[in-house]
Amino acid sequence: MDAANPRLAPAGERPPLRNLGQVVLVLQGGGALGAYQVGVYRALHEAGIEPDWVIGTSIGAINGSLIAGNPPERRLERLSAFWRRIAHTGIRGRLSGWPGLGAISAHWATLMGGVPGFFAPNPLALANPHWPLGPDAAGYYTTAPLRETLRDLVDLAVVQGGACRLTVGAASVRTGRMRYFDSRDEVLDLDHVIASGALPPAFPPVRIGDDLYWDGGILSNTPVEAVFDDNPRRDGIVFAVHMWNPSGPAPETLWEVVNRQKDLQYASRAHSQIARQRQMHRLRHVIAELARRLPDGVAADPEVKALAAYGCLTRMHVVRLLAPRLEAENHLRDIDFSPAGIRAREEAGYRHARRILAQAPWTRPVDDLDGFVLHEADADHAAVTW
Repeated sequence: MDAANPRLAPAGERPPLRNLGQVVLVLQGGGALGAYQVGVYRALHEAGIEPDWVIGTSIGAINGSLIAGNPPERRLERLSAFWRRIAHTGIRGRLSGWPGLGAISAHWATLMGGVPGFFAPNPLALANPHWPLGPDAAGYYTTAPLRETLRDLVDLAVVQGGACRLTVGAASVRTGRMRYFDSRDEVLDLDHVIASGALPPAFPPVRIGDDLYWDGGILSNTPVEAVFDDNPRRDGIVFAVHMWNPSGPAPETLWEVVNRQKDLQYASRAHSQIARQRQMHRLRHVIAELARRLPDGVAADPEVKALAAYGCLTRMHVVRLLAPRLEAENHLRDIDFSPAGIRAREEAGYRHARRILAQAPWTRPVDDLDGFVLHEADADHAAVTW
């Protein structure tokens, strides 16, 4: 197999993912970088791998709703339709011969004019930041265009049908706490999806019930804890798609400082979360193993039974896909909705996911006491299993 351009094994030879349990897709927030997630999903779809559960924040929630809100045969079509609608060139194409100027012009065109099918300027907010807009409209832009786009492309009846569970994260404006809205437990509508992407001060909060909600990325841009804290826990394989890389070189210019700061901010402490969960899951396996070795008379004691219940033998394989930085990208990349940028990120996600599927690191032997197995997979190296 060519490592630079791996082919997928025939269906009969592919790793039996279903034997590992549920398939979960976790989608990070990152604006225009979300096109990378489309490529990852395309590779999974072509390999015959459909998620049982999609968890997303911000653009990840939007992509997640397009997956969970359509039957498998329509998902790619709807994802592509969404990204075509929000592709935005501005005057970049006419200035492409000027190094750097095209990207800057596209940035200002987005700030001043919004993105078609996604968000549009709120004139009163742009004119005077002290204008009393009211809590439901306090943002520089309105996301009414996004609501219309999603209304066309997401079938809420399919979301509630349960074939693919959908969870979206949002931050309560009042309490400052993370809230995960889950189609397993409640009826989701477009408000939940849009709330998950309501990043202030650009976008106003969304009212759900009596509370207002902002983008969940404020508190947790990589919502993996929703999988780890699920009740009941289940065996499974989790594809966690990261667009912000926590590792990188030390910046040498102020431009690079802003770029690196953004990476660290939106990577959202995923590494520490995963380290904590690995430790907790190992302890659960240790408790279960100790309980198994107790004499029958001791194990039957009600208090011992209550303590043994903290044990758990579920196993999760977590595949972290770390998106590469594309050539000439900078800290404005998350608002680069140019057709070329969207296309490049989707192709990067597609190539990366195909490479990981070909490597199948989850087939490697693991310690029986490990309830949480991490497969770290950046775009340039073979996956490393921890």
